[in-house]
Formats: sequence, C-alpha cells, structure tokens
Amino acid sequence: MMRWRCLILQLFDLKDSKEAVYSALDAWVAWEKSFPVISLKRALISLEKEEQWHRVVQVIKWMLSKGQGATMGTYEQLIRALEKDHRAEEAHKIWVKKIGHDLHSVPWRVCDLMISIYYRNNMLERLVKLFKGLESFDRKLPSKAIVQKVANAYETMGLLEEKSRVLEMYSGLFCKTTREHPRKSRRALKKSEKRADGREKNSSGTSEDGSGSATSNLRTEIVE
Repeated sequence: MMRWRCLILQLFDLKDSKEAVYSALDAWVAWEKSFPVISLKRALISLEKEEQWHRVVQVIKWMLSKGQGATMGTYEQLIRALEKDHRAEEAHKIWVKKIGHDLHSVPWRVCDLMISIYYRNNMLERLVKLFKGLESFDRKLPSKAIVQKVANAYETMGLLEEKSRVLEMYSGLFCKTTREHPRKSRRALKKSEKRADGREKNSSGTSEDGSGSATSNLRTEIVE
C-alpha cells in the first residue's frame, strides 16, 4: 500500500486533536529524505472527497508550519476547507493576511471563491470592499454570476444606485450571443440540418396516397 494511503487511514483513526494529528504527520515524514509534498497533496484530495474538512485544515496548517507548500493553490484549498468547516471568519483572516493584499494578480478563480464565501456567510460589506478593490485594478470580470452576487449585496444593503450602476456597467455579461461561440453554433446548425435531411428522407419513403405502404404489402404477398 502506498504510504500516503497509510497516512489517510491513520488520520481517519485519530482523535480530533491538533497535537495527535501533528505528531502523526511528524512521524510520517521522519524517514523521508525530502519533504513529501506530492504525497500530501494526494492525501488532501482523498480527505476532501470524504469531506473531512477539519482534517484538511489541520494537514495544510501543519504543512505550512514546516515552511512547505506555501502556494496560491494551497491557500485556496485552505480557505475553501475553512468555510466548509464553518469557519468563514478564519477564512477571511487568511485571505487578508496571505492573498488579499495583491489583488492585481490574484487569479479570478480565488477571487470568485472569496466573493462566494462572503456572499454565503452574509459578509456583504467585505464582499463589496473586495469587488471595489478588483475594480480599482480594472480587472475584467469573467462571469455574470459574480456581478449578480455584487448586485444582490448592494440591494440587501439598501444601496440601490450602486446596484443599478454595477448591472449597467457589466450588462454585456448578461447578453451573450452566439457570436461568442461560433464553433459551437456551427456544429449545432449542422446537426439541425442533418436532422432535417433525415426527416425529409423518411417522409419521401411514403407518398400521400399510401403507395409506400401498398408496395410493402405487395412484396409480402409475393413472398408468401
């Protein structure tokens, strides 16, 4: 059995104690020549599939305490797990301390995650502040879902003028046309034409006076 699978089984059996988890992880890496980041990533994926969010948080924090894995992807994973573990406030603190100071280059994927966390946990002032920060860097919004969350937040806060401004400014995201996906449109058109051709061929097999059916009956009589 792979060592990371052994680690997973061990983590499942441990009590919900930070000290116990950290001790198990320390023992697990004690004989490694280099820090097993890849194995830990696999273990984290397995823990996520089992929705062991508290364990995910513990493993990531232990890894970071060793000076390992301090990447954008790791912090994204930590923030997501914290919210799943009902610790949205802590997720916010990680965002502010490790990510939010660099809004001009943070991937939209991570920004979208944080906006969604603020939205789901009714942290609307923080949501609006983050959105305004992204706007100040002229970041191009990737989806209408983000705009809708911001608009809803403004409405809940009673800032209807701001809601209207946002919806008007990003109205283009709500008006997608087929020109944005020309290849997909051409494929759909070809499929439609093929279906139409098939229906025409089927209908041509039988005339209005039922001659197609008569021919079939005649052939049956000849065979008999």
